[in-house]
Amino acid sequence: MPIEHTLTKIALIVTLALLGGITLEKLRQPAVLGYILAGVLLGPSGFGIVEGRENLSLLAELGVLMLLFVVGMELSLRSFVKIWPIVVGCVVLQIVSGLAIAFSLSNLLYWPLNLTLLLAFVFALSSTAVAVKILDTIDELRTEMGRLTVGVLIAQDLAIVPMILIVRGMGGEAPPDFPLITFKIGLSIGVLSLLVWYLSRRERLRLSFLRVVVGHTDLTPLVGLVCCFGAAAIAGISGLSTAYGAFLAGLVIGNSNKRPVLLEHMTPIYSVLMMIFFLSVGLLLDVQFIWSHLTAILLILLFITLGKTALNISILHLLRQSWITSFGAGVVLAQLGEFSFLLAAVGREAGIVDTYASNLIISLTVLSLLLSPLWMTLARQLHDLAPTRTISLPRLLSLLYGYEVSLLKRICKKLKKKCYARSED
Repeated sequence: MPIEHTLTKIALIVTLALLGGITLEKLRQPAVLGYILAGVLLGPSGFGIVEGRENLSLLAELGVLMLLFVVGMELSLRSFVKIWPIVVGCVVLQIVSGLAIAFSLSNLLYWPLNLTLLLAFVFALSSTAVAVKILDTIDELRTEMGRLTVGVLIAQDLAIVPMILIVRGMGGEAPPDFPLITFKIGLSIGVLSLLVWYLSRRERLRLSFLRVVVGHTDLTPLVGLVCCFGAAAIAGISGLSTAYGAFLAGLVIGNSNKRPVLLEHMTPIYSVLMMIFFLSVGLLLDVQFIWSHLTAILLILLFITLGKTALNISILHLLRQSWITSFGAGVVLAQLGEFSFLLAAVGREAGIVDTYASNLIISLTVLSLLLSPLWMTLARQLHDLAPTRTISLPRLLSLLYGYEVSLLKRICKKLKKKCYARSED
């Protein structure tokens, strides 16, 4: 293929992705939704300008690693340590609830056990990129509800490590080696807990190798990339998740005295890689598959979305959060997360996910993300009720849906009168 044609394609892809991101931002929605829509338009389901995802897959995977690296850098350990029993308990209950939802659906749709377990993990995860954007848009990012929601998102991001280990362990012809899987999960949790305890009890780290390069415009972003991908490679070689290594590297760098400089230089690279990641997600979406299985997909999506929201609210209130905080966080966490695609890719590598299952996970996740504007509208309503933190659940539901309920009552009353009049005739 001539290089001029390739460059034209790249320019068109980047321009359309940028326009999609700008349009969604203007509408006060997450830019990632614009990237996904651009991918759908460019891919086989759209104009077919990009025929496959293979050329973007490596950059998309690097985008996932960069996401966790930046999450680790931005994590405030002292704030996280204060709420860790709540957020860890919440994520554990979310996974249990995900299992309940998945096994309920598997009985209706005859899913095999491996796929059911994978989908349970998918149902438990939320989108960090979309949820943070919603919190930022409604000015709740720095509030009690925002800190709690971000804490849950971070705990979910960490839970991806044992999930990946379990999914990989289920692959192959040999039965799963549960002792080895348990050892790896225990090791990863132990190392992370020790590192968090150490970093939260001392001042900022002074990493001597950072002093050599920080300040050099060309070298600073490179050292960040080396730390991210180098730690990911070491973790992968050790038999753990590469995402786990990227997060640990971000955690260490984020608690060093050079954090602001490195974060400033890494953010542009992170933005580009995340754009490529969500663009590749749009390329993967098979609109024909959705149309062929429309009824089943919509029913599953409705079941997941409403069920997940209700479960998130119930779990947070069970953990002694107020109704308004529980409702707000539960709504923000309603969508499926970007790590669903990573789990689907791991499942394909392990041989437990076929084309149907992969398309199902991608379709459900993309549609769930595209529904986030509806949840943002509800989150704005909850933000307006923020001063009333001690409100009861019936009163909260009345304030949120009082008009809709009264309208429904009036419609039912009119229908009842008409039916009564017809019966008399």
